Amino acid sequence: MDPSRSLPSIPVAAGTPVSLPESFGHLYDLAYNMWWTWTPEARELWQRVSPSDWIRSPNPLTVLQTVPAGQWEVLEDNDSFVELYERAVAAFNAYMDEEDTWYRRNHAGSLPGGLAYLCTEFGVHHTLPFYSGGLGVLAGDYAKAASDLGIPMIGVGLLYRRGYFHQAVDPDGNQQHDYRPIEVARQPLRRVLSRFGEPLTVPVELPGRSVDVGVWRIDVGRVPLLLLDTDLPSNDVADRAITHILYVRGREMRLCQEIVLGFGGVRVIQAVGMDPSTWHVNEGHAALSLIERLSRLLKAGHSYDDAVAEVKRHSVFTLHTPVPAGNEAFDLGLAMKYLSGRVPGLSDRQLGDLSRAADPSSFDMGALAIRLSASTNGVSKRHGKVITRDWQHIIGGPAGAVTNGVHLPTWVGGPMSEHIASACGPDWARRSPKDPEAWAAVRRLPPRLIWEAHVSQKERMLRVIRRRLRDQLARHGAGPDELRRVADLLPSDRLTITFARRFAAYKRAGLLLTDWHRLKAILTNPERPVQLIFSGKAHPADREGQDLIRQVWGMAKSPELRGHVVFVEDYSMELARHLVGGSDVWLNTPRPPMEASGTSGMKAAANGALNLSVLDGWWPEAFNGANGWALGDPHETDWADAQAIYHLIEHEIAPRYYARTNGVPLEWIEMMQEAMASIAPSFGSARMAAEYLEHFYLHANGSD
Repeated sequence: MDPSRSLPSIPVAAGTPVSLPESFGHLYDLAYNMWWTWTPEARELWQRVSPSDWIRSPNPLTVLQTVPAGQWEVLEDNDSFVELYERAVAAFNAYMDEEDTWYRRNHAGSLPGGLAYLCTEFGVHHTLPFYSGGLGVLAGDYAKAASDLGIPMIGVGLLYRRGYFHQAVDPDGNQQHDYRPIEVARQPLRRVLSRFGEPLTVPVELPGRSVDVGVWRIDVGRVPLLLLDTDLPSNDVADRAITHILYVRGREMRLCQEIVLGFGGVRVIQAVGMDPSTWHVNEGHAALSLIERLSRLLKAGHSYDDAVAEVKRHSVFTLHTPVPAGNEAFDLGLAMKYLSGRVPGLSDRQLGDLSRAADPSSFDMGALAIRLSASTNGVSKRHGKVITRDWQHIIGGPAGAVTNGVHLPTWVGGPMSEHIASACGPDWARRSPKDPEAWAAVRRLPPRLIWEAHVSQKERMLRVIRRRLRDQLARHGAGPDELRRVADLLPSDRLTITFARRFAAYKRAGLLLTDWHRLKAILTNPERPVQLIFSGKAHPADREGQDLIRQVWGMAKSPELRGHVVFVEDYSMELARHLVGGSDVWLNTPRPPMEASGTSGMKAAANGALNLSVLDGWWPEAFNGANGWALGDPHETDWADAQAIYHLIEHEIAPRYYARTNGVPLEWIEMMQEAMASIAPSFGSARMAAEYLEHFYLHANGSD
């Protein structure tokens, strides 16, 4: 193991017992590390252990618990499976024991205490429902990138026993919310133990009582992710529910969650023996970790000014929200109910001063984090300017910016990744994180190979969507004939435009539906037909977002557009991987400057999809005129923006897509290759993690 990684040993309890033959004993190790989720031979290995079980639940522990004993004898006699197993185990061991990492080569010892990364959600895989959308998936991709680069990082979040909701849409287009309890025994979760061998707990004080917080560990490659849990027998039943639901609607319960994450997260980090060189607060939900660290210094005898300076010196804050109004804030009276007199060394006035923003009656988590961090950064260059405009009076100068990135091995589809490997080398996913020419060879691949890979991924995407649509219709009571007709929906040779993201008003999911008659003419053009795929959730408290879902649902059910517009329910990382892998065009229509960054378009571009996007968030940095389309300066009305999009589809996008030479759209493929080569290497999460280290972490702890 790389000795420069600076992470303490974190003991864990044994996981779920499974019966394995000695010849395949390392499957247990593979099941308890999420490395398999971004490693092709490991994914193939799990699929081949039990194909039927894997289709029902792509979860290694579920597979291991359900494989009949006789199946192991069959696999032991299968030479190709044994060879695959040995390759996967060797690759895993080599990865975990690698010493020649990017971090060791370039910055060995620069984080002697390691990095603590706190975030309220982590999206590592769709079977771990501890995420709702972009923030969580970004945090999961960040953990994977830190692992790949060898950065000594520990992640801290919450274990949501009921996760984020599963979405179902009723026949009238109303979003239904289903919170399903997770089965801990079927997840790669292990209880963290204290130095005495007992399950580790730390106390967190709430009004009139102390709540026990337990800790679970998930391994994301070389990065341990610690998830905090209040659903313990020692807690009152009312407090056990604190960590049940991600983004719970009740503000008081949400505050309790953030107290557990902030205060509990610091206490857990210290309980496992870590003294981080840098603390990264990823969005304001984790801002109370700064108060806990400040309080500890005050109790140790530091003056207030010295304690504030020390906390700031080791802290980095990333703000993901586009405007102050979207920042996490609580009523000041509610916050003081939980914090007043319970933060030794801090007066109520000091707490109020640290958290004060524009509204003096609010306890603003973003303002708090800004005041107690050495740096505040946005998640795109444009967003950094927006933060500077809105927050520089607290920051004391301009905000920084690290544009978000995506973990390419997680999001690039199998057929396309094979061609990328043939052009860029088998280590394409591990190339230098800051090499803009890393994918230049993709431009020289034969166009037909690119097109065949895209069509393969597109057909798989459409099969998945048809199956989901059939399930939706069956649940709504559709007859057998209607269910059979689903097989003819969404032909793969039709231009397919996808809008898949959170249904929030500013993202304007209904923008494309503004002019019914013009849209109908475009979609049903007999020579150049177009089909639209929509997917996404609205927060349970967001009525406007749910109204947008009903609007799209109504369009999809209308006789005039049926078969040309579909809404696929229950958007998740699983569905997202199919959509970014198979779509022709990725549509993004936020109202500027409301899109802080956005990452789904990066994932789509790495698979060859072409972005059609407003110039907001990350897209101004990526668009070069040849790798997609940009909607220029926003117009005064949604109608005008919609007309501009219709014009692009009608006069540029559809004609180029349907222009074929020997059955292949050469000009379209040229744009696909340009999108992949120009976007993927610059918007990978490895580049993002390297920038955070070199531009912020090293400065925060004085290693630069």
